[in-house]
Amino acid sequence: MPKERVPLPDLSLEQLKRMMSALGVTQLLLKELAPNDNSKNQPYVSRGDLTAINILPAGDFEIAESDRGNRIMKASMPFEWLQPDGRSNPAPNAKLILYPQYPEIRFSGFLLGAVNAPNAVMTTRVPGRLLFFGITSDRRVIGWAAGPDSQLARDIPALGELEKLGVLKVIPLRAISGRELLIEQLRRIHLLNWIASKRLNRDGTVSFSAQNGIGFTLEAELGIIQNGRSEPDFEGWEIKASQVMRYDRVPPGTVITMMTPQPDGGLYKRDFPSFMRRFGYPDRAGRPDRINFGGVHVVGSKHHLTSLTPMLVGVTNGRITDLGGRYTLVADDGTEAASWSFAKLLEKWNHKHAQAAYVPGEVRTHPEKQYRYGGTVRLGRGTSFDRFIRALCDGSVVYDPGIKVEGISTASPRAKHRSQFRTTSGKLASLYQEMDHVSLLTE
Repeated sequence: MPKERVPLPDLSLEQLKRMMSALGVTQLLLKELAPNDNSKNQPYVSRGDLTAINILPAGDFEIAESDRGNRIMKASMPFEWLQPDGRSNPAPNAKLILYPQYPEIRFSGFLLGAVNAPNAVMTTRVPGRLLFFGITSDRRVIGWAAGPDSQLARDIPALGELEKLGVLKVIPLRAISGRELLIEQLRRIHLLNWIASKRLNRDGTVSFSAQNGIGFTLEAELGIIQNGRSEPDFEGWEIKASQVMRYDRVPPGTVITMMTPQPDGGLYKRDFPSFMRRFGYPDRAGRPDRINFGGVHVVGSKHHLTSLTPMLVGVTNGRITDLGGRYTLVADDGTEAASWSFAKLLEKWNHKHAQAAYVPGEVRTHPEKQYRYGGTVRLGRGTSFDRFIRALCDGSVVYDPGIKVEGISTASPRAKHRSQFRTTSGKLASLYQEMDHVSLLTE
């Protein structure tokens, strides 16, 4: 027996915010629907770029064909519809669809198989309808829709001009915005001066002495518990700490790692030992019985140590023309040494937030390992996968691996796999629509 349909109430904005917060929502976004934004035509959530990939959580991306025979890419979305009793019902067929030729991302399948979904709102072409996306701390999306005559439609204009993330608008869940709260907390941390290296887990704060303590210490101060996600999240902001000699002088050449995906194609994937024997080189510091694979690899330039040339397949003039393309390292004889499909890179890029805070910090080791964080930070907004591809094309982002095999002549060689896509401080702005330098003491 199908479940009985429960009428959806006419919520006020305060009611919606309370119900969303009770389900773990930390970021509430609004899409104002155009007449052709409905279940048949699929509302667009990115237009002119692919920003929504870094705003809305998604599953693995897969290549498909559109009705017109073009290659598109689909990914499931962990989407649920808010219910009158405060719970949520899953929309099992909800997905994001990428159309690279426009470029554009659309939201599809949100009514199919969903119990007590807002069909009356989402199947019409009436202008002035509202679609809300509530993003939770565990990367789910809670949805709600309202018509043009609803209480929500009357409440939204009273908020004034809203902060934007692509085509979506940010609805503040509290009196202070996420950006303001972030700046407030970073100012507090800056004024603390030296902080003992630590990390925060579910049992509380513990001392931490490993090399990457600068990020863990900052996250602990922000109350971010280590949970295995790709990037730490504070009020919808990705937090990136970088270690420098002086936090008030960040050289433009300071290296920043963007992501570390392993290849999903090429000789590296099929036969890693053969890859290292052919394209690796003896350790340049003279450490015996060790081969390395490293160095800055720039698209279109042959690397002098590995003899490999990075190339982008499915990209023309910096624009994605085939979502079935890939980033690949090619030998002189045409051998693909290693490759990363766009689906693989998209999967990793989806974990990057559309907005990120870059915080410089210093370290000292006596009397104990401590860090202090700068009074000027950079806040980037509006990153997208197509920006990442363009940055690879122009050399703003490079492949800079740190791969090695020790004990190569023994029966049990020890391998370290670390494939890194990196940029520098001076080129970071190319990955964002906006990049603000914020003085924490004067903002």
